[in-house]
Amino acid sequence: MPDPSRFDPDRYPREFPRQRQEPPGLTDAMVPHPDHGEDTYQGSGRLTGLRALITGGDSGIGRAVAIAYAREGADVVISYLPEEKVDANATVALIAQAGRRGATLGVDLTERRFCLDLVEFAVAELGGLDILVNNAGYQMARTQGIEDLPEEQLDRVMRTNLYSVFWLTQAVVPHLSAGSCIINNSSIQAYDPSVSLLDYAATKAAINNFTVNLAQELGPSGIRVNAVAPGPIWTPLQPATQPEEAVEQFGQNTPLGRAGQPAEVAPAFVFLAAPAEASYVSGTVLGVTGGRPVF
Repeated sequence: MPDPSRFDPDRYPREFPRQRQEPPGLTDAMVPHPDHGEDTYQGSGRLTGLRALITGGDSGIGRAVAIAYAREGADVVISYLPEEKVDANATVALIAQAGRRGATLGVDLTERRFCLDLVEFAVAELGGLDILVNNAGYQMARTQGIEDLPEEQLDRVMRTNLYSVFWLTQAVVPHLSAGSCIINNSSIQAYDPSVSLLDYAATKAAINNFTVNLAQELGPSGIRVNAVAPGPIWTPLQPATQPEEAVEQFGQNTPLGRAGQPAEVAPAFVFLAAPAEASYVSGTVLGVTGGRPVF
């Protein structure tokens, strides 16, 4: 088991073999397997007694955050697409191993009614909510010009990445109280957009605006709103939505020279959720980008 107190610069790969999956992609088919902190994340009670809802918590960053939250003492509900049930079951098992209550619900967040159902489910399962992590996202790299961007793809990207954030937040806010928080998953794409991810990048820029704006609205109620902007992170979304040649070079354009792992992003979500550490942090976007700028 790696020593969590020391970082080995050779622990994580700097390049990946060519590979391709059908969307949304599954963890076990990835080479190499992502690190979600299964063997390294050690909690210290920073979220003891809190209740969290994490969308897209089955794999990638969502799984890493779920593991970290559970090991910090939180009970966790995750959502997932029905096609991702295998990943979701693995994540909820890891929550249980941490001694916390975990539950899953397979829902398509592109429909408002399912977003409302998810919040009702989470509140019923956990007896309330203290943390909402809007993590679920979808992208698909374009190979053609904007004039050929399919309406179906644009609709799916907007509904998954942006509409669901509005719908879930609307449903969750009545259940939150002073000290609660909302954390949105932004992206380096909001600051340095790739041409092939035009629609995805636009939603992430909107999420930044949403985060800062909502923090002003909810601040008087004592509810904090922040976002995390990851850089290139090795998740199932990459082999499922990028060309094979792009996967091979994934993350090499960062100053650190490699892609990040989900386990390297989760601590940012823990910090922003921790009442004792981030009580005066609201309306900010925290970059975890391997050195690429988020300003």
